[in-house]
Amino acid sequence: MALSEHYLEDEIHPIDIVEHLAAHHEWDFDRIADDQIAMAVEAQWRTYSITLAWSGYDETLRMVCTFELDPPADKLPALYALLNQVNDQCWAGSFTYWAEQKLMVYRYGLVLAGGQTASADQIDTMIGAAVASAERYYPALQLLIWGDKTPDEAMQIAIAEAYGRA
Repeated sequence: MALSEHYLEDEIHPIDIVEHLAAHHEWDFDRIADDQIAMAVEAQWRTYSITLAWSGYDETLRMVCTFELDPPADKLPALYALLNQVNDQCWAGSFTYWAEQKLMVYRYGLVLAGGQTASADQIDTMIGAAVASAERYYPALQLLIWGDKTPDEAMQIAIAEAYGRA
């Protein structure tokens, strides 16, 4: 059964759907407010903190996926150069580094203008894509910061998506 089959009504709050998905996947989550939920999603490289918030004003479901990253100050120019290359490959969402919070951030906004509703499958795909992108580029970030690789060299590890595990 598709995740979206759990919902037969037209008007379901997107954060209610996210809460159901988090429970379904057995992710730790906290419903921060009616319009916001935070969860922890464990993957191969890290556990990612994911927050989704609904904005009725502009009808957008915003997602922020973060993980801690504390590069030495002298690596910041190379990190920003690498993020430019990474973002050139991301068709949905983008990465940024929040230096003050020491967080690597993947952001995406699902616009649901005109009263559109998001399906559970759509939201699940959005979360999965964020984790997959973070996992794909995490090794490149590590090589750049701790392995003394250039942005071009570090990107070579993320050029092709890996399938399965060795």
